[in-house]
Amino acid sequence: MEPESAESYPRPGLPRSAIVLLTLACAAVVAFGLAAMRGIVTPVFLAFVLTLCVHPLRRWMQGNGVPRGIATGSTIAAVLALLTGFAAVLVASLAQFSALLPQFAPQMAELAASISRLLESVGFGPEQTQTILEGLTPGRIIGFLGGLLGNIAGLVGSLVIILTMLILMAVDGSRVPALLTHLNHHRPALVAAFNGFGAGVRRYMIATTVLGVAQGLFNWLVLIILQVPGALLWGLLSFICSFIPNIGYFIAIIPPLFFGFLTGGWPTFIAVIVIYGGINSVIQSIIQPKYVGNAVALSETITFVSVLFWAVILGPVGAILAVPLTLLARTILLDSDPTIAWWRPLTGDKKALELILKQEDDAIRARRVRRGPDKPDLGSSPAV
Repeated sequence: MEPESAESYPRPGLPRSAIVLLTLACAAVVAFGLAAMRGIVTPVFLAFVLTLCVHPLRRWMQGNGVPRGIATGSTIAAVLALLTGFAAVLVASLAQFSALLPQFAPQMAELAASISRLLESVGFGPEQTQTILEGLTPGRIIGFLGGLLGNIAGLVGSLVIILTMLILMAVDGSRVPALLTHLNHHRPALVAAFNGFGAGVRRYMIATTVLGVAQGLFNWLVLIILQVPGALLWGLLSFICSFIPNIGYFIAIIPPLFFGFLTGGWPTFIAVIVIYGGINSVIQSIIQPKYVGNAVALSETITFVSVLFWAVILGPVGAILAVPLTLLARTILLDSDPTIAWWRPLTGDKKALELILKQEDDAIRARRVRRGPDKPDLGSSPAV
């Protein structure tokens, strides 16, 4: 088969390089705009994701005879109570840890002296060593936690926006089925894309929440047994970091490793690595893929880059919502346009990739049948 010439492809109105540059420029403008409005975008999108997650519960209540107003109010109250309780526990844990940290000043000073000697032995100068060790003082750590506490306080302040959006989205949600039915006559691909987005995000968030709660509780109990200070805070941190793919585990393990070493030395340090590593491996490699399946359909590379990207654009909450945000971007830019749906396997959709491989295998078998069993297949290409 002769290769297709360049004339067989339709020529775009602009050169491909110009299209690529314009696309990147538009993406940069959108990214800077989202970063400038992160105070609005983050709580609104969080409310949107929560609305998607509780929508089946409200629909189930209405199907069992509960009036629509009561069902909507009950789901909103439940979500708000969970968010308020979570924020209260987090703030209380951080405050308790800030009061507990000065008790470890002698151990931290001894650790800083050991690190100082090690750095000087490998060639670091006194000024460089002093700069590095300044971050290990209780005052610096408490200052860092104070900044984190301020961010959490800002998140608590965003509960007003989240509550308002939950109420408005819940009211508008009753009209969504009729709107989708109307839109399906004109843009069926768009409706199918958003239906798939809603189902995928709902499955991902619910499964990650359940597994994150189990992981956080187990880590909390283990750290209590190992007598690591701040066990409740680190269990809560492991729950939050379970929503951050790939790098959440490495963030959650640093504080218990540090304070486990201060209180129990190397045995506690190694025990925390083994337990956290075992739990993370079982949940993310065995349990989570079984329940989430192909709902996310993102490659590991894209998932990792999305965490970094959304963390820069929207802050820490952006890292937590990185997967739903990336799925929304793919839904709008890719899934809603059937003419470019062939890009979807490149984003990590295993089902689409398996379909491509199956079609290629079928084509190879068909060529073998046509040429006969004794002739070599010189024109076939190896499967990817």
